[in-house]
Amino acid sequence: MTAPSFFSPAPGTSPVQGLHHVTIMASDPQRNIDFYTRVLGQRLVKVTVNFDDPGTYHFYYGDLTGQPGTIMTHFPWPGAERGVRGNGEVVATAYSAPAASQAFWEARLREMGFPAETGQRFGQPVLRAADPDGTWVELAFDDGQPVQAWPASPVPAAHALRGFHSVTAWAHDTGPVRDLLTGHLGFTEVGQEPGPEGLRTRFRGSGSGVGLFVDIVERPGQGRGRFGAGSIHHVALRTRDDAEQAAYLAGLSAAGYQPTPVQDRQYFHSIYFREPGGVLFEIATDAPGFAADEAVEDLGRHLKLPEWFEPRRATIEAHVPLIVNHEYGVSLGSGAVAADLPVVAALGPGADTAEVHAAGRPLGQARVAAVLLHGRGGRAADMLGLERELNLSAFAYLAPQAPGDSWYPQSFLAPLEQNQPQLDQALAMLDAVMAQLQAQGIAAEQVVLGGFSQGACLALEYASRRSGRLGGVVALSGALITLERTGDLGGTPVLMAVDPQDGHIPLERFEATAAALAARGAEVDARVLAGLGHTINTEELDAVRALMQRVVEQSIG
Repeated sequence: MTAPSFFSPAPGTSPVQGLHHVTIMASDPQRNIDFYTRVLGQRLVKVTVNFDDPGTYHFYYGDLTGQPGTIMTHFPWPGAERGVRGNGEVVATAYSAPAASQAFWEARLREMGFPAETGQRFGQPVLRAADPDGTWVELAFDDGQPVQAWPASPVPAAHALRGFHSVTAWAHDTGPVRDLLTGHLGFTEVGQEPGPEGLRTRFRGSGSGVGLFVDIVERPGQGRGRFGAGSIHHVALRTRDDAEQAAYLAGLSAAGYQPTPVQDRQYFHSIYFREPGGVLFEIATDAPGFAADEAVEDLGRHLKLPEWFEPRRATIEAHVPLIVNHEYGVSLGSGAVAADLPVVAALGPGADTAEVHAAGRPLGQARVAAVLLHGRGGRAADMLGLERELNLSAFAYLAPQAPGDSWYPQSFLAPLEQNQPQLDQALAMLDAVMAQLQAQGIAAEQVVLGGFSQGACLALEYASRRSGRLGGVVALSGALITLERTGDLGGTPVLMAVDPQDGHIPLERFEATAAALAARGAEVDARVLAGLGHTINTEELDAVRALMQRVVEQSIG
């Protein structure tokens, strides 16, 4: 993507001020609470759930009220596999600390079992330690602006952390991130210095409080990160209100960054987008804040749910593990920790017909799954790339790889015998995937089967032959291989999309497919998108995300 070099928000708006929050995947929830509250002295200001996966906690840590620029958030997935740091992600978050407190913090971290490395960065002393999941937590000793003190903190006030100083991301090339930060978000480049990880470039936001810096370390030729426990999922940048956020949504869309629609996160509103190298950013509003549903003196005391989840409170509380907030000595949640079950490696007749690659939530901790099928000449990795675009952390994503990169040799419109035995083998492979998911406790009603092009045709054919309900079927630029089948599809949601001029998928066949599935009881959303081409666009991804979110909600109902 080539981004324009200049982006001006709507009149009356201002550049993003700096950091709003950082969101990380953790494993053991109590261990996470103990480190951030008892070791670092941060207040657990909110205990809620992942709105995309309400069977998982979402913890927010910060100062007394959790003001923007102090908020560290975690999704704890018990038993999750450890991630691997790499290019295309944020790898460290630095807190500001009093300049005279370095000896205190070195001793405290060492004595509590988290020894820190010492270093210098742009003339400032920096400590780097790893939290229980291996996430790098840094302390920059710069006498940053004080924040609202938490009186119950175990860290003496003279040494208390002062909100965020910076985040560090690793990138193959600093250029695209520079274009985003300085050309579209109002950051200023303030310096460069070489370091052991690579050339570090620092960018400063427009604000005057805490959390002003984003550092990019250029690591050409180095590997990408692998998401897991300890990985930083995204960094959120701060804007004042909905109007400013709407201006950024429009500007980033025009610049080709494909931001998501606005998401209501209860305590702020969010849009998400990636820079070309893979780093996931969010722009979050300051309001309404964490005191919107709890008094300041009670922040973190209760499990708080948005109103749309309140009818399911008993079910959600039974899913989430028991935790203790030490500030009040109260216990929350009651569920048991899920067992860590293996992820599939190869499935199909003889266990070698198709390699199955995985991303997203570890299979043993998932209640919902997406099985994604590539097109002719495609790769499983292409489909797994949708995991980051969809940004639904509840799902285990499985992507089989077709032998020879094709599920069957001829067009889907060719006589059936010309695509045998490969078509039957591909359908048998999907049977094996579904059986494996069933053995892991994920029923067909919790599975979304999707595909692009040839993979979309295969997904539709499998759902049609199988009968019964699936969680959903997604066919992007595809149609049924055989129309003349019977059997009740049980209200299976089917999302289909095609360009009316697509040379691979005739519009007549697409429309006949939609009619045939609807006649058999499927809930069909068939979209004819002029100008789509033979590709996947933002409208399709938004519709896929909405369908998948319904499956998540039904899985806990």
